[in-house]
Amino acid sequence: MITTWFAAPSLARFGAFCLLACAAAAATPASATNGYFANGYGGASKGLAGAGVAVKTGVLGLAQNPAMGTRVGNQAGFCLTTFAPSRDFDISGRGALQTGRTESTKDIFFIPCGGVNFALGDRAALGLFVFGNGGMNTEYDTNPFVPNYGTASTTPLGVNLEQAFVSANLSFDVTDTLSLGFSPILAVQRFSATGLENFAPFSSDPAHLTNNGDDISMGYGFNLGAVWDATPQWTFGAAYRSRMWMDPFDDYSGLFAEQGDFDIPPVATIGAAFTPKSQPRLTVTAEYQRIFYSDIPALSHSHNPMTTPFGADDGPGFGWKDMDVMRLAAIYRASDKLTLRSGISHASQFIDSDEVVFNILAPATPQWHASVGASYAIDAHWGITGSYTYAFRNSVSGSNAALAPGQKIDLSMEQHELALGVTYRW
Repeated sequence: MITTWFAAPSLARFGAFCLLACAAAAATPASATNGYFANGYGGASKGLAGAGVAVKTGVLGLAQNPAMGTRVGNQAGFCLTTFAPSRDFDISGRGALQTGRTESTKDIFFIPCGGVNFALGDRAALGLFVFGNGGMNTEYDTNPFVPNYGTASTTPLGVNLEQAFVSANLSFDVTDTLSLGFSPILAVQRFSATGLENFAPFSSDPAHLTNNGDDISMGYGFNLGAVWDATPQWTFGAAYRSRMWMDPFDDYSGLFAEQGDFDIPPVATIGAAFTPKSQPRLTVTAEYQRIFYSDIPALSHSHNPMTTPFGADDGPGFGWKDMDVMRLAAIYRASDKLTLRSGISHASQFIDSDEVVFNILAPATPQWHASVGASYAIDAHWGITGSYTYAFRNSVSGSNAALAPGQKIDLSMEQHELALGVTYRW
């Protein structure tokens, strides 16, 4: 079967282009986010506000539940997402930080994605795909730590974090109703920070604090999944993506806790899907997901108060908490060719109000996402998918006694995302 696939010139070209294009995702931020984790992978999942652990959503859906490979079958897919986040902060009151409202200047990104899945007989499948995270990308023309906070600093102020995961996926049917999946994952991340010179007195290694260009880190992890058709109406799914053990960012060993260590946190998801007997064209799915940001010191350590220097083993971080995400979505198969999707999701708040100062760099404030999407089968082989997601503007307000006593800081973000994709089945 694999030999036959490579023998088809048009499909081989499509698959090669798909994999090369999605590999380019390592050079771009990801899309609509919970914290900095993408809210779904691929156009079908994004049309469901990120759901996909208990319903199949194409090749990229294997990033959410690797057990879905046997249910996706022979398929290749490519998508392009236009991601438009709006991020800003507003500082008021007398104190060390420069007051006023500042918006991040970079607000449109284009993100490719894609992959391929092969059926290996009747009970197994092998996939290869790339998916990504991001969202910690800011560039402010105004640096609030100048002039009152210190003697000198530069603009722009901001950070850029990009993460790409290259995964092989093996899935198999244990029984006619139970499928399991396993994905080893190679992770690559890139980070840079600018405009943080005034934090040098608080760093254990000021030469490796800021303005050191892009630093690359590589590591590994795995993804486990299961999907079970309990009855003709009910399907249950579960997945666990492990912590990604990454090389430290040596060029920023004076910024991140544990000398530049920046592992990627684990994430666990459970979900269910229900298809009523009376409405077989309709499927409703619900999910609960937890992202374990507290496992990563560089993310979870508080910077209020700052009792140890940046870069130290117990050095300050962003103060992020574990995030709980709830999703509710529906799929309606309007005809043999047209499938409609819609969904909403809600995430818990990422920080407490006394952690706002350092999160000027990464205002991951959105909590509610709403999405719509559709797929259309052009013929027996080719199909197109599209989705639109809106992350509602949300603000987190607070102050920080350690770095900005008496000043109020408002962090805000909203996001728009349009995903378009094409699939080929054989």
